[in-house]
Order: sequence, then C-alpha cells, then structure tokens
Amino acid sequence: MDEFKAEHLLVTGGAGFIGSMYVRQSLAAYPTRRITILDKLTYAGNLANLAGIVDEPRLTFVQGDIADPPTVRACLEGVDTVVNFAAETHVDRSIQDAGSFVLTDVYGLQVLLNAALTAGIRRFVQVSTDEVYGDIESGASRESDPLLPRSPYAASKAGGELLARSYAITHGLNVVITRGSNTFGPRQHPEKLVPLFITNALDGKPLPVYGDGLQVRDWIAVEDHCAGIEVVLRRGAAGEAYNIGGGHPLTNLRITEQILALCGRGPELIRHVRDRKAHDRRYALDCEKARTLGWAPTRPFAEALAQTVAWYRDNEDWWRPTLESSAFVEHVRQTYEGAVIG
Repeated sequence: MDEFKAEHLLVTGGAGFIGSMYVRQSLAAYPTRRITILDKLTYAGNLANLAGIVDEPRLTFVQGDIADPPTVRACLEGVDTVVNFAAETHVDRSIQDAGSFVLTDVYGLQVLLNAALTAGIRRFVQVSTDEVYGDIESGASRESDPLLPRSPYAASKAGGELLARSYAITHGLNVVITRGSNTFGPRQHPEKLVPLFITNALDGKPLPVYGDGLQVRDWIAVEDHCAGIEVVLRRGAAGEAYNIGGGHPLTNLRITEQILALCGRGPELIRHVRDRKAHDRRYALDCEKARTLGWAPTRPFAEALAQTVAWYRDNEDWWRPTLESSAFVEHVRQTYEGAVIG
C-alpha cells in the first residue's frame, strides 16, 4: 500500500489534550518530521501540555486563531500537511453558548480549508467525533451512515465535516476525516467526565452523574486515538471518513465506579443530577474500515484508566489552578448546581 509521507505538518489545536499527544507521538516516531502548532490557547489550550518538547528544534509554536486568514496563511508556508484538532468540543458549553462552536468548528475550518487549498497543501486531516452520528439504539455506526447530530457541538462538527467534504469534491483538496470515540488520558481539561471525576474523587468531592448514568460510550486511550489519526493520515483514501474507536463500551455509571475504586473512594460520592438536555443514550462505532489500514487499539482499558488516575494524582500542579479558577467554578455551578436528584 502506498503511504502518504508528511514532512512538515501544521497541527492546529496542538496545545490541547489530543493534539498535544499527537504532536508528542509524531515527533518521536518520525525523526525528520517538522511540526508547526497553531493554537489560540483558549481555556482548553495549555502550553504546559507541551512540556518537555517545546524546545524541540523541529517544533514551532504560533499562538493564533484558525479563523484569522493572515495568521493561517503565514503558518502554512512550507507546510505539506494539515491535521486539524482546533475545535470547541464540550457539549455542556455548546448548550449554553452555541455561537463560539459555529465560529471555530465551521467558520474557522472554512478559513483553514481555503488557505490550505491556496497553499497547495497535499493532505488535510479533519479530526471529528462519533457524536456526529447521534444516538444509536443498537448496532454500531458505520462511516456510510447518515450524520444525525443532536447537540450544538455535534452539529458544528458535522457541519465542519460536510464543509471539508465539499472542498474535497469541489476543489479536489486531499481531505480525510477521522471520527473518534470518547477519549481519555493525561492532560485532559478537567471539565470532561474522566478528569473531572478523578480530580473530584481525589479531593473527596461529589461526582455529578447525569440522570441514571446508564448512557453508553465507547472509550479509547488518547495514545490509541492519535495512532489511528496517524494511520489515516498515511494510508487513508482521499475523501473518506474513518471511525476510530476503542472497543470499550461502558456506561457512565460504570466508569464512575471504576474511577472511585482507583482513587480509593466509595460510591457515597456519586450524586445523580438532572440529565443533560437531549442527552444521547448510546454511541458505538464499527471500526473495520480503519482496521483495513492496519490500525487497531492496543492499550488495555483498565491499564490505561489506572495510569490516567495515577497521572492526575502525581500532577496536581497541572490541574489544581484550573479547578480553583473563578471561570471553572462558575462553569461547574451553571452546569450542575441545583440539579441534584439523588
């Protein structure tokens, strides 16, 4: 199989959770590869995520917005590949304020696509999510299934996908799309379920579980997710989408119980709260298409979760300032306050 060889990547959102892990793995696996990171450094972007590699001579960091055409054009000089992680991603925030999601996930992506086309970029990877499929009662979503997003976040990602696909069809831009399942690991912003519950458990604080907690998600370790994105970059067919799932379906309640056990806490910390609006009940991915490219997740779930808990336990200086910030405290208050039902 012929492989695409990326020599100089623009990684947008490269100071975020998944993006920074991708940068780390990419630099380690390809000794001659150069990477330019473009990151707006919103609340979810963090230069501390690049600790240990920020002085790597093959790495260049630019603080900027993918929705700013001059900045994007400058970053694309000498680049042959774009991997777009830049996005607003938190469902709860999209329910409270959808506008920023449309601005980044749709308009920002359009700016990036247009600049990539003008610059003659040879490969464009759009990193998306399994949430674009919407709620799935049974079976597993395939790449040919319709996109039926149910939250403003998922809708903005689906809109971005359709826009990227239009550039592939209309302009011939070499676009591939990945749809990842729920990802966990070190350096994930504490607003997300796994790090929020780990840090709350470590502090002996309640863990707010939406509704009955029986919503099912497919969990994947961040290292496996990034490996899947890299395989799609190198071997994926232009214009195609690929599911990247971990194959570890768990209810939110079950993963909560596992986190509590790993933190040495009991179920008395669980607080069932009023369910999220239009909360999707179940996601599931059929990843056979990605497997035909030679990718498969390799990290055992229990081991990866235990190592994630250990990382947060050992790196309190990374997450403590966020948890104690007024902005985060207000976000948690707006999301959960007054919603306890049991």
